[in-house]
Amino acid sequence: MPTMSQATVTGQLVPNVLDRYFHQLQAAARKAAATRTAPPLIPLEMDTKPAVFTRFTEVTDVGLTQVRPQLYLLDLMRNPGARTTKTVASLLMIARAASHIRRTGERVLLVTPTSGNKGTALRDAVVRAYETGLATPDELRIVMVAPEASRSKLRDCPLTAEPTLRTANPVVVADVERPGDVKLLSSEVVERSAAETFDTTGFRIWYTLDLDNYRIADAARALVEAELLPVTEQSAPRLHAHAVSSAFGLLGYHLGLQLLNDCTSGLPTPARHPGFFLIQQLATADMVTSLLGMNVPEYTLDEESGLWRQSLLPEFPAVTDHPQEVIDATFYTKEPPTRTQVNKIIAQHGGGGVVVSRRECLDKFKEVRSLASDAGITIAADPSLIREWSLVKAITGVLVARERDLIAADTDVVVHCSGYYSDELLVPLRDEHLSRVATADDLVKVVLTAAHA
Repeated sequence: MPTMSQATVTGQLVPNVLDRYFHQLQAAARKAAATRTAPPLIPLEMDTKPAVFTRFTEVTDVGLTQVRPQLYLLDLMRNPGARTTKTVASLLMIARAASHIRRTGERVLLVTPTSGNKGTALRDAVVRAYETGLATPDELRIVMVAPEASRSKLRDCPLTAEPTLRTANPVVVADVERPGDVKLLSSEVVERSAAETFDTTGFRIWYTLDLDNYRIADAARALVEAELLPVTEQSAPRLHAHAVSSAFGLLGYHLGLQLLNDCTSGLPTPARHPGFFLIQQLATADMVTSLLGMNVPEYTLDEESGLWRQSLLPEFPAVTDHPQEVIDATFYTKEPPTRTQVNKIIAQHGGGGVVVSRRECLDKFKEVRSLASDAGITIAADPSLIREWSLVKAITGVLVARERDLIAADTDVVVHCSGYYSDELLVPLRDEHLSRVATADDLVKVVLTAAHA
């Protein structure tokens, strides 16, 4: 496969990464499958490449732009139907589901707990499956379960167009104590309803929260880098910076590097493994605190200004509106099980982390907008319109870390631009198109109704 660019990038694009790297990602699926203790419900590797695959995946372009010396933006948000990096994994998952349907004759009903973006991207992928003929509404459906805290993130799509589609593909808002409890609720409901659903409707329920569902697709990030900005012996030290909840994307990138090191991908083998730099918010800072081996510092309330301040640790905001501030409900996972694996990679290959506050994001907002614009990404001038903050958080985190010498001056930084949208870019979901549940029994009824619709 030809290299598309030399090491200096002024704005390059790898079109349709799922189609372009199909065979490499199949190899990534085999590599992931070899390390599992149990096979997944839906096989990680597809039997064949469907005839409509190129059209189905045509929204998976990835861009890479150098926006200033030693700063690059990796644009993973180019699907207008989702505006987040979850597009790549979601389309691959739906393609796998369609492959399972063709191979077994079973129908598939996805159940996905989400803080917003995973569910939105999967629903968009289901729409694309219907539109391209990869699967029909009679064969493939999805139940999306989100916490009330994520209500502002829920987006409209063609699955709400008419009542039958809405019933078969419901968006559920769950009344849970903590946002992450949607995972516990959803897994309980899948366990309780899977057998009855299959016996009465022929729908196999697929619970989607499996790291490999995302890790395999996110391996494409390393393949893009190998084409556009390969790591050579002459390259400066490099960090990959990401606003993370559980760091699935970086673990996928790590799998992609392993694939490149197998020397069977047809792409340049990197001279070394770049480091990882984690960016989080105060309410869910567990990846950073685990990595650094420290707790969030004590903040002191400034009675005059109403702000909270600390000056002990440069890895944490000096000023915040609240010590448990939530900038974005997307980043809702506490104590993610991926901490140990990510810490091990950073211990071996370098990196670090920083926690940012909304005030820091707003202080850097003009600069962040300018840098994003240089990469062809338009951020709304009014920050109150933003519904997905990961892009702003990631760039802010890198700028802050540079100022505080948390990132060495001679280091190249590749920022994973994993999500940004406003209500103008993605229309919000209307209240009348939501289903609300308070108990597992409520959710079981919604799942069974979706399967019978």
